Amino acid sequence: MTARKEYGEFIISTPDKDYLFRPSFDAMTRIGTPEQIVNAFTLLSGVEVQVLIARAIQAYGTVPEWLFKALKKPTYGRGVLSTSMMVMQACCNDDCDELIGEWKPSKNGVIYKLGKMPITDIIVLARELMTHGIIGKAKVRKLQRNEGKNEFTDSFNAIEYITAARAHFGMNREEAEQLTMTEFVMMLKAKYPDEKGFTREEYDEIMKTDDQRNDELATGKRRLVSRK
Repeated sequence: MTARKEYGEFIISTPDKDYLFRPSFDAMTRIGTPEQIVNAFTLLSGVEVQVLIARAIQAYGTVPEWLFKALKKPTYGRGVLSTSMMVMQACCNDDCDELIGEWKPSKNGVIYKLGKMPITDIIVLARELMTHGIIGKAKVRKLQRNEGKNEFTDSFNAIEYITAARAHFGMNREEAEQLTMTEFVMMLKAKYPDEKGFTREEYDEIMKTDDQRNDELATGKRRLVSRK
């Protein structure tokens, strides 16, 4: 069993079993409808939880036990934890309750039974899986003229990307379903090289250099030289 980390895959091992997690298009469909997929990603990317965890690590060097308990409560994270567990399971073909834990009924209502993974790891890894699954982490040049186009969407239709992969790369359905968004974007980039034009950063750098040149000409620090 091999995980392609550059595509967002990873393996978590116990003494008895290796669990492969792959944020494929097919896995994303297991999370729910196109709207539910985006809602899950939005929830996991919430600033509140990220800031809370970051501040704890900054202050204590780790996440203290009291924060683990707080994250189990509805105020801070029952929804986040439940969604993270759902994402982890969706991206694994094996039952991974051993790792992520499970919700169990009790006299006091439904409680969370901890698995082998810390809660914060479940949340962080679920967010990473969804990033590779619906956004992609491949670096692609974005031309200035294309900035501001299609930046926001309230749904993610994995079927459209599966169909596009079959059309662009001649894949069968099963192969296309196993692609992650990161891998899909990298394949597109390889087949269709960067289009000509300037990115915002390249344009700004050119304009900065030109402004500096004009200033130097105006102050006499630079002179125009005619070439015969």
